[in-house]
Amino acid sequence: MRIAFQGAPGAYSEAAGLRFKPSAEPMPCETFEDVFDAVQNRKATHGIVPIENTIGGTIRQNYDLLLRHELPIVAEVHLPVVHNLVALEGVRLENVKRVYSHPQALAQCEQFLRGLKGVEIVANYDTAGSAKMIADGKMTDAAAIASDRAAEVFGLSILETGIQDFAENITRFLVISTEALTQGKADKTTIAFSVPNEPGALFKALSVFTLRDIDLGKLESRPIPGRPWEYLFFADLKADREDFRCARALIHLAEFAPLVRTLGSYPSWKEPETGGSKAETRNQTANLV
Repeated sequence: MRIAFQGAPGAYSEAAGLRFKPSAEPMPCETFEDVFDAVQNRKATHGIVPIENTIGGTIRQNYDLLLRHELPIVAEVHLPVVHNLVALEGVRLENVKRVYSHPQALAQCEQFLRGLKGVEIVANYDTAGSAKMIADGKMTDAAAIASDRAAEVFGLSILETGIQDFAENITRFLVISTEALTQGKADKTTIAFSVPNEPGALFKALSVFTLRDIDLGKLESRPIPGRPWEYLFFADLKADREDFRCARALIHLAEFAPLVRTLGSYPSWKEPETGGSKAETRNQTANLV
């Protein structure tokens, strides 16, 4: 299995891919679009992209890419994320004039960054890529927010660890593939739908699930390009699309929704069994990233 991910070696997406399949071959890509293209063009068997974070919220670009490509979601991965401030060996915190990282990582460490006086915060395309840039450029007045593994890969030292705003910082990733689901029973379905711009339309749409006791784990709206103040909705249903109730609900929804599309049906994430305590499991996972 070859898993395409966005970023450089040491990126959190790489760690999530290896958490999904430890024996997989990671394939770094420059952009999220490149991840989808790699799977579409059979350069990779699977792709993995972040979709939401418990601090920073939704990565909306990836919802757009899921709509643009005919690549179903086949799995999800939850990855506890520990952010570190990393820099060249010998650089001290007071030497740092600029901090680079992905916008999501910067948002997740807002409180820590606010405490750095006179330091410029610079958004970059990737966490591990920011660490690589500092190492390659031998930047003695800069630091990056990245993982332990990124610091190790690029020979950087850790100035501060665990700098995210909240200890329970978890990113949810989606796995896409042209290959059918082979492991685990699907119990979660992600859909996209639109509704007419009229009173009660969204209430009517959601009622098709309420009537059949189908729980919604998430509901997200996105503007429809070219149609001001009209929205597309993304929902996570806690049911397999092949389940009779879910299938009937989607048929019912399609009777009045201009667009209904199933983006994938897959097993909800289950934490790997380690035999240790929950705290030990969390620590072991943090060491992966």
